[in-house]
Amino acid sequence: MSQQPFSRPGAIDLSALKRPAPSAPPAGAGAPAGAPGGAPGSGSSYAVSVTEQNFQETIEASVTAPVVLVLYSPGRSPESATYAEDVAAAVAAYEGRFLAALVDVDVTPQIAQALQVQQIPLLMVLLDGRPATQPIPGVLQADELSTLLNQLAQQLTAQGISGRHQPRQAGSAADGEEDEEYVDPRYAPAQDALAEGDVDRAVAEYEKLVAANPADAEAAAGLAMAKVLQRVQGVDLYAARAAAAAAPDDLDAQTLVADLDLYGGHVEDAFTRLVDLVRRTSGKERDAAREHLLGLFAAVGNDDARVLKGRQALASALY
Repeated sequence: MSQQPFSRPGAIDLSALKRPAPSAPPAGAGAPAGAPGGAPGSGSSYAVSVTEQNFQETIEASVTAPVVLVLYSPGRSPESATYAEDVAAAVAAYEGRFLAALVDVDVTPQIAQALQVQQIPLLMVLLDGRPATQPIPGVLQADELSTLLNQLAQQLTAQGISGRHQPRQAGSAADGEEDEEYVDPRYAPAQDALAEGDVDRAVAEYEKLVAANPADAEAAAGLAMAKVLQRVQGVDLYAARAAAAAAPDDLDAQTLVADLDLYGGHVEDAFTRLVDLVRRTSGKERDAAREHLLGLFAAVGNDDARVLKGRQALASALY
């Protein structure tokens, strides 16, 4: 599945939404969103059931951190309701980096009309009140969903976007109050530094966290990504690529282009470049290429499907 980087194509048009008094859903349409047993993801602290009444507030919550909007229809596509549950569960694992917003279009067809939705299920990622990726129709498999969220989380870090959604009560919808930004206080100094563009300070702050607790996986991932940002600062992309093409076995040239690939979202290209370098080199250079690749694995996240594939390729290159 091809992933799209964050973009800002334009704010969502809400003009198609009417705001009549709430009425009972049609027979067979299922329980209203938020009703007991009626909404997928009702056990997640980072999921909301979207209605016409809270749709605007849900979109505004994307100013804090991305909102993963899923439109589903239990009546027309029972598997789409299961998919909505799967998305909510996947989002919950990121502890506030994303908020799952679940729209039952059987109950609230006006939202689907406002978004000009042609196919169910449909997933959209919103940031700053606007679509941040192209809409993704159909059901994503678990590994595809993990890849999408991992890549978006990586891009958030690279762009210095550090906000987090606060946990919601199980099955709750946005209550009309603006979602307050939440940043884990342990990571706040490093994330503030990234937001200010001070990558060197971010590296130093993450290093403190890792030194204090080597088992802190999020701090280790933050440090690895911050080091990538540190290494690519001020680099001329075209000159770097030309140097790597001219010297395919030069460790510094190849690792720099791998960093640039990762920073630009070409994760698999970065991994492949370094796996090939490991395969061609020996001794200290091979060890250095391997260590650099392990650092890129940490930056992306060890649970990412691309990292698992990259580790298999690395093992093959080594043995």
